[in-house]
Amino acid sequence: MTARSDHSTAAQGRIVISVDAMGGDQGPAAVVAGIARSAHKNPDIGFILHGQKKVLEPLVAKRRDLAGRCEVRHAPDVVSMEDKPTNVLRNGRETSMWSALESVRDGEATVCVSCGNTGALMLLSVMRLRKLPGIYRPAIGVLWPSQNPQGFNIMLDGGADIRADAKDLMQYALMGVSYARNGFDLTRPRVGLLNVGTEEHKGRAELKEAHDLISANARHADFEFVGFVEGRDLPGTSCDVIVTDGFTGNVALKTGEGTAGLITDLLREAFQYSPLSRLASLLAYTSLKRLKKRVDPRRANGGVFLGLNGTVVKSHGAADEMGVSSAVKLAFQLAQTGFNEKLAARVASASMLEQDATTEDSSDGEKE
Repeated sequence: MTARSDHSTAAQGRIVISVDAMGGDQGPAAVVAGIARSAHKNPDIGFILHGQKKVLEPLVAKRRDLAGRCEVRHAPDVVSMEDKPTNVLRNGRETSMWSALESVRDGEATVCVSCGNTGALMLLSVMRLRKLPGIYRPAIGVLWPSQNPQGFNIMLDGGADIRADAKDLMQYALMGVSYARNGFDLTRPRVGLLNVGTEEHKGRAELKEAHDLISANARHADFEFVGFVEGRDLPGTSCDVIVTDGFTGNVALKTGEGTAGLITDLLREAFQYSPLSRLASLLAYTSLKRLKKRVDPRRANGGVFLGLNGTVVKSHGAADEMGVSSAVKLAFQLAQTGFNEKLAARVASASMLEQDATTEDSSDGEKE
């Protein structure tokens, strides 16, 4: 069977997802197990799997759920976690990551999923897929466990670019709103701008300017702007989307991961302290199991690269079968809702609004 006929079989009436099978810490076996798990749960997904055929084909052949739904696209090279993004851009044409992005660029697949090197994936995504018209800087949207009904808040930027001026932050808000609508079915998402305090006089000049820009776009783009929020609001209920620059966002993300790990270790130590505490852990087993599932990072696995001509989901490098399946589920949901097309329309609409406002300001200046 030819590659083209394999692809058409996988795509029959299905949303096709392009998967970089070689980049994760757990290896291609975990990736294949993850997509097979998704295929078992959802008959509407097909896959193009990129990597070394001699490694992938035996793994795929063992998975009955992937029969007729997965094409293996050969790519001999692998992007390691240590590779510099610029080196990958210059020399990475034969890698599974490059090949996976090309399938989205060529229209064969709707979304790309990769567990690989984040910096390399972002640079290749920007260079191969290009930014949407009007987008200044792409962003990474990450999911943060929260007490909101949807279970998660969206924070962006999670580390795509350490810099962000007021216009960037305004666009992050628009991208986050689109993500919230299409990923969580939130009709009117609430947006907060991360700052050192909630008072309007606090923060750097670009944050105050971004506050005014986001507020001005809120009514036109049909979302609620709650103003400045603080770090404690990341897992809270005051908003659904938290906007910040990539430097702050990445520090917050890594701090949250470290804190979650510390709490888990401290709880384990506490319940092993004495025979009585071990008995208490047995009595609380059901509640602890529910808590573990609630904060399990594998359930929130998948940072979305926003602002590109194509959707890219960055799975955690250490993702196992469940983590890969979670990233695929998110990719499918975004593809099913036409996320990227809606995001492009939202950004274009905001750009027109900004141009109109600029024109009005110029006219007022001329009258004076």
